[in-house]
Amino acid sequence: MTALFTLMPEAVGTISADSKSAIIEHLSGRFASVYALDEAEVRDRIEEREKLGSTGFGRGVAIPHARMPDLGRPVAVVLRLESPVAFESADDMPVDIVFGLLSPEQAGAVHLHALAAISRMMRDDKMHEALNDAPSDEALYALLANVLDRDAA
Repeated sequence: MTALFTLMPEAVGTISADSKSAIIEHLSGRFASVYALDEAEVRDRIEEREKLGSTGFGRGVAIPHARMPDLGRPVAVVLRLESPVAFESADDMPVDIVFGLLSPEQAGAVHLHALAAISRMMRDDKMHEALNDAPSDEALYALLANVLDRDAA
């Protein structure tokens, strides 16, 4: 079995943001630069999805996601926030980890499986703590890659 989505090392980083819209800007820019996507289209798709209801998952995590045309497979970006930001989450708690996911437009089940895998990973309190405590973006990526490789096996 292969991983449900691609996560490149450059797609993982720590940012400073003071609002939900600033987070979406950072997320769109990272998707555009790492996966050669149109930044405005990514932002529009994510914002369109957010209008349906916040993707603030709860427990300090947001999982903004959308579907994109001309995308070959699901791709992800993970942003750790220097300080928590309000994200209209289900539990009203601010977020400190943002896990963005873009999937091909026609990838219904694949998109849902990827979201479920991210959700399972982020419900693990020890994993969330480890991500927050990672000393560098490289360590953050290594933690994520280790879990994704294990889950794909």
